[in-house]
Amino acid sequence: MEVKSVVEVLSEDTKNILGLQLPTDPRWVDLASLSLEAILTDHAYCEQKAALTCISLIQKNPDKTELVQQLAPIVSEEWGHFRLVVNELHKRNMVLGKQRKDAYVNRLLEFQCKGGNPDDRLLDQLLTMALIEARSCERFKRLSEGLTDTYLRKFYRRFMESEAGHYTLFIRLATTYMPEKKVRSRWKEWLTFEAGVMEEMEVRGDRIH
Repeated sequence: MEVKSVVEVLSEDTKNILGLQLPTDPRWVDLASLSLEAILTDHAYCEQKAALTCISLIQKNPDKTELVQQLAPIVSEEWGHFRLVVNELHKRNMVLGKQRKDAYVNRLLEFQCKGGNPDDRLLDQLLTMALIEARSCERFKRLSEGLTDTYLRKFYRRFMESEAGHYTLFIRLATTYMPEKKVRSRWKEWLTFEAGVMEEMEVRGDRIH
């Protein structure tokens, strides 16, 4: 499976970025700009959960050397992102709020293969992470282009580039352990499902997803 470079990803038309079938509603950035404390809080917890998910994947698959070696540094990177966002809150005299349920991620988890072949479960776990990173990248791109705060635009461009790299990593790991044709087929199913989820989700400015 061909994996696009970050440069290629960022140069694509927004509607097609990272293969996502449905772009973010344009109203979302305007709403987010009115709820910076909430959006930064939610972003912080998204980074925290990404680190914890990578730890969980390592714990469940210690025999998969490539996965362990590739995800170990991502744990540190995601935790570093958490700290960056928390610091940004403090710089702005804002407070890290309480973690909330992530309706978007919970819907994706419902689509995961729960039984059967362990490889099928791992494939869905990796593709779930790839999809979350892809949508996060798309959302960060929106913030980097649409916020009026110049500093935050640059802040989110850095995150956008990082998420694009993570997306490609999870796709690569999937093709490392599963046949490329199988990964490609299942990825298309995930993209279709995620578009349906996005259509149903309420547009809220206090949520990254």
